[in-house]
Amino acid sequence: MQARRLGLAVAAAAAAGLLGPATAEPPVRRIPLYADAPRRPIGELAWLAQGTVPGTDGPYEAMTRTALLDLHALTVPGGGVVAGWAPAWRYVWPRDASFAAVAFARTGHLGDARRVLDFLQRVQAADGSFQARYRPDGSVPDARGIQEDGPGWALWALSEVAPGDARYRRLLDRSAARLLARSHDGLPPPSSDYWERPEKVLTLGIAAPTLAGLDAAAYLYERLGETARAAHLTMVADATARRILDVFGADYPRHAGGREADAAVAFLARPYQRRDDKAGAMRTAGAVSELQRPNGGLSPGEGWPDDGIAWTPETALFALTFASTGHGDAARHYLGWIDRHRTDRGSIPEKVLADGSPASVAPIAWSDALVLLAVDALDRD
Repeated sequence: MQARRLGLAVAAAAAAGLLGPATAEPPVRRIPLYADAPRRPIGELAWLAQGTVPGTDGPYEAMTRTALLDLHALTVPGGGVVAGWAPAWRYVWPRDASFAAVAFARTGHLGDARRVLDFLQRVQAADGSFQARYRPDGSVPDARGIQEDGPGWALWALSEVAPGDARYRRLLDRSAARLLARSHDGLPPPSSDYWERPEKVLTLGIAAPTLAGLDAAAYLYERLGETARAAHLTMVADATARRILDVFGADYPRHAGGREADAAVAFLARPYQRRDDKAGAMRTAGAVSELQRPNGGLSPGEGWPDDGIAWTPETALFALTFASTGHGDAARHYLGWIDRHRTDRGSIPEKVLADGSPASVAPIAWSDALVLLAVDALDRD
C-alpha cells in the first residue's frame, strides 16, 4: 500500500513540475561562511581511505566526499557529533548524532559509529530520557529540557550499527523502557521535537520516531534471543501504528488532529521504519507540494515562516526516503539541488536563501549524514 501511494505521489509531483528541471531556480551565489569546520588534511584523508565514499565516480562524489570529511571534523574525540562548528551550534543533539552514527557505519567507519553510540549511552539519563542537546563533554548546557524523540532515534541507530552487541545493553534497555513507559494508549504525550519549540499537542516528529524506536527495540531483543520482550514490543508498536493513523488521519499532518503538512511525514517510511506497510503513511505528493520553496528546496512544514528560505535537512530527509523506497529520480532531483547550493568550500549549509545563496551554518551534521545515507541508498538500489 505504501509503495503504491508513494509511486502515485512521485508521479503527481513530476506532473506538477516539482521533480523536473528547476528552470525557475535562481542562480547560486557562492558565499564564504564563517562557520566552516577546521580540517587536518593529511589525517582526514588517511581516515577517509579507511572506508568508502558513497557515489564514488558518480555525480555526487565531490559532495559526499566533503560531507563525510565535514561529518568527521564535527565529531569530537569523546564521540559527540556537534551540529555545526559555530558557537551557537557547537552542541550535540541526540537526533543528529544518531544519524551520524548510521552514516559512519554505512561508509565503513564502524569505530566512529560505535564511539557515537558510546556517547549517547553515556549521556542518557537513568530513566531513558535525553536532553535536547549536550556540550561535547556530555554536560547539559541549558534548560531546553527533554526532547522525546531521542530514545527512538538512538534505538534506530543501534539497530543499524550494532544489533546484538551487548556493549550497548544499557542504551537498549533504558530507551525501550522509556518508550514503553510513555506509550499511553499507544501514543506518547507531547514533547518538543526537531522544530525546537514547546508543544502542547502531539506532533508527528515525536510519534513517528517513537514507532521507529519500538520496532527497532523489538528487532534488537530478537537478535539477542529475548523473544518474549521482542513480541511485547511488537505488540505495542502495532498499537502505536494504529493510533498514529487514528489521531493524525490519512494525511499525517504535523499535529494530531491538525491540517498542516510537515517534513516529519518522511519519518514514517524507510529507512527510518522497519515495517513495510504504514497504511498509507507517505502523503508524499502533498507534502512535497506544500513544503516546496520557490528556490527549489523544502521547508520544515506548512506552519514554518513563509520567508522563501529552504532547509537542507528537510530536503535531504525526502531525498533519503525517495532513495530508500525505489524512487531514484526523485531522490536525485533533491540531491542535485543540495549539491548546487553548497558553500564556496563545498560544505552543505543549513539553509538556502530565496536568492539561492547558502546561509546560516556550514557544515551542518544532520544534512551531511542524510546526504551520505541517501547516496548510499542509491548505490545499493
